[in-house]
Amino acid sequence: MATLIQHANDNTERKAPPLKSPQFILVAGGIIVAAALTIFLAFTQHIVQPLLLLVGLGLGYTLFHARFGFTSAFRRLASVGNGKSLRAHMVMLAIACTLFAPILAVGTTFFGAEANGYVSPIGVSLLVGAFIFGIGMQLGGGCASGTLYAVGGGRSVMFITLLFFIIGSTIGAAHFDFWMEDMPAAEPFSLATSTGLGYGGAWIVSLALFGIIALITILIEKKRKPPEMAPVPSEVGWKRIFRGSWPLFAAAIVLAILNALTLLIRGTPWGVTSAFTLWGSKAAEAVGFDVANWGYWQGNTEALQASIFADTTTILNFGVIIGAFIASAAGGLFKFSNITAKNAAASVIGGLLMGYGARLAFGCNVGAYFGGIASFSGHGYIWGVMALGGTFLALKLRPLFGLSVPKPRDTFC
Repeated sequence: MATLIQHANDNTERKAPPLKSPQFILVAGGIIVAAALTIFLAFTQHIVQPLLLLVGLGLGYTLFHARFGFTSAFRRLASVGNGKSLRAHMVMLAIACTLFAPILAVGTTFFGAEANGYVSPIGVSLLVGAFIFGIGMQLGGGCASGTLYAVGGGRSVMFITLLFFIIGSTIGAAHFDFWMEDMPAAEPFSLATSTGLGYGGAWIVSLALFGIIALITILIEKKRKPPEMAPVPSEVGWKRIFRGSWPLFAAAIVLAILNALTLLIRGTPWGVTSAFTLWGSKAAEAVGFDVANWGYWQGNTEALQASIFADTTTILNFGVIIGAFIASAAGGLFKFSNITAKNAAASVIGGLLMGYGARLAFGCNVGAYFGGIASFSGHGYIWGVMALGGTFLALKLRPLFGLSVPKPRDTFC
């Protein structure tokens, strides 16, 4: 673990430029919105909802502060062999598995509900969905969590990505029966419950796998000698908690803890894209589509009739956006960016591919990859491999849309 943390902490290797002044009015506005929404949820929803909003705020704040990316980690490894961000993933997953194992073994939440991990079937839908998601996140400029925190940070083109992510996810829900019923798939596979290892044995195997993956990335780096990542502005000492860049290993720890808290509060790990499907399906129903008869919604039509504020994933997503907004304003970085025709087109295609792929693959980088692996599910590992495969293809497509591809002589930012 110490080796993984040492290699994951890549934000302090070079001198960073100074921080900008805080945008105090925006920070205050973000805090007021967060407080008002928390109070609203406390008075109108189950106590789970305001608690999840607070968790979501922490997730968004952490993601933005560390610039903790899933998309960039895959791209850096595929393009020039830089595996530092992927090693940070391994730290995050190791801690998440350590926290998830006893929770799943006991099987109950803080409020007495059943606690279940994300363990999904392995089949054609997973392979296709994860692969096209990998393409989509490299064209769309971010993964599911990355889209949310980029929106919170004011990156204008990501609003387009988010819109078409929702549309793609809704189309995937409409096609859900075909992929689930007509395409071959094996039963879900869990290292803990499908092997007889139990959660203790599955935890040991998982840590060994993370170590092997981290070692492979180190060997790739030694062979390809990638450039160092350029650091971003940061405070020093305790002030770094509130402003500037966090080390990747610190963010990995925080994200793992917050995911475990999510599991303890609502009974399932952190997820993102099911809310996109809900939002899009509600919109489709409003314009006349018979959404309730889609296979995706069979057995869960109550969600279509209920308020979006009753949906736990929606509340987490709102928290991520607001938390990232506060973090960006605290660093003086909130600013709407320019949109060009080419990057708008990439966002449209990327959003559609991610949304559709997430429905086929039982989730995104958060629900399938992070949540699946932390839940000891085999589908999480396969998701990662297929998304990495999609990333290699997307590197060939990015220049068509004026998007950069890191080269060995470049520095990362």
